[in-house]
Amino acid sequence: MYNFTFHVPTTIHFGKGQISHLAELANYGSRALLCYGGGSIKRNGIYDQALSILKDAGVQVFELSGVEPNPRIQTVRRGVELCHQNDIQMVLAIGGGSTIDCAKVVAAGAKYDGDAWDLVIKPELIKDALPIFSVLTLSATGSEMDAFAVISDMTKNEKWGTAGECLKPTMSVLDPTYTFSVPARQTAAGTADMMSHTFENYFSMDEGAYVQKRMAEALLKTMIHYGPIALAHPDDYDARANLMWAASHAINGLVGDGCSPAWCVHPMEHELSAFYDITHGEGLAILTPAWMEHVLSADTVALFATYGRNVWGLTGTEDEAVAREAIVRTREFFTQTMHMPANLREVGITDEKNFEVMAQKAADGCKGSFVPLSKDDIVEIYRAAL
Repeated sequence: MYNFTFHVPTTIHFGKGQISHLAELANYGSRALLCYGGGSIKRNGIYDQALSILKDAGVQVFELSGVEPNPRIQTVRRGVELCHQNDIQMVLAIGGGSTIDCAKVVAAGAKYDGDAWDLVIKPELIKDALPIFSVLTLSATGSEMDAFAVISDMTKNEKWGTAGECLKPTMSVLDPTYTFSVPARQTAAGTADMMSHTFENYFSMDEGAYVQKRMAEALLKTMIHYGPIALAHPDDYDARANLMWAASHAINGLVGDGCSPAWCVHPMEHELSAFYDITHGEGLAILTPAWMEHVLSADTVALFATYGRNVWGLTGTEDEAVAREAIVRTREFFTQTMHMPANLREVGITDEKNFEVMAQKAADGCKGSFVPLSKDDIVEIYRAAL
């Protein structure tokens, strides 16, 4: 375990009815930009509820609607312009991780003199941001409690992650009942996303990070237990609540600080989304077992066997057999239990024409990962997932 600083300044209001805390935004000013995606928050009543609370608190609301599932830089730019035109003092996102990611870069862009895309490709330029608030409606990315954001420029087939300490939300409302109406496909994709965050932190060569690995295993067991329950019973409060809280902790630094290597499956999936605009969690569910099989070796088998025993309850004594069975269980969980696509063909990717370009960009983005991957390695993983 190496030296690290763990800092999570986000105030979380968790549980039913916690949206009332939006009244506290009045402490940060009187003009807020509300970011949201499609019409779901209007259909389920969250939009009206939030506007009523903010109006009573004396906060004037301006709107950035239509945030995409893979948020576009063009939408971010539109939000930054709204901030400049209306003297916006804070940014509120109501939605899932994509909406919150967009709001974060809008908040930083409002404090930056240049183009917001600069902040995406050069995170070191992020020095300040407007206060960021969120009301979470989808358990997946953990953006409600972390420093990260992912933004796409589909005109260039580029999707990049950025980060900054000032991008951590000031306050987030986590009401599990707001996720009751999430469709089964998005529930499954969200579960795969939070599991991937945990895997990216868990699979490291740092033997001293015992506590982080045990906490990661607990998170994975929670996701594996409650993901299927949320699919079968969408309004099961305990299932939705446990998934929501697990997703936040998968990426807020709790299980990664002090031990996490550079991530590798996420950069590979970002290329898939950048070129094909697929659902992020589905891409991760397809790539993860293929990546596991590719990096399984004499050097990594012990950790994969530990994963099999501590997460899946496998009892075999031969590490390699346990490791391989753990990978099988992981694939079957995604495809059979959560009913997710088994390969790239099922999400419309039927040939290899972009694999070389995608693999080179992914390799550049995952240097220093658990097992170093070359462009050729990543091409092989893409092919195995096809």
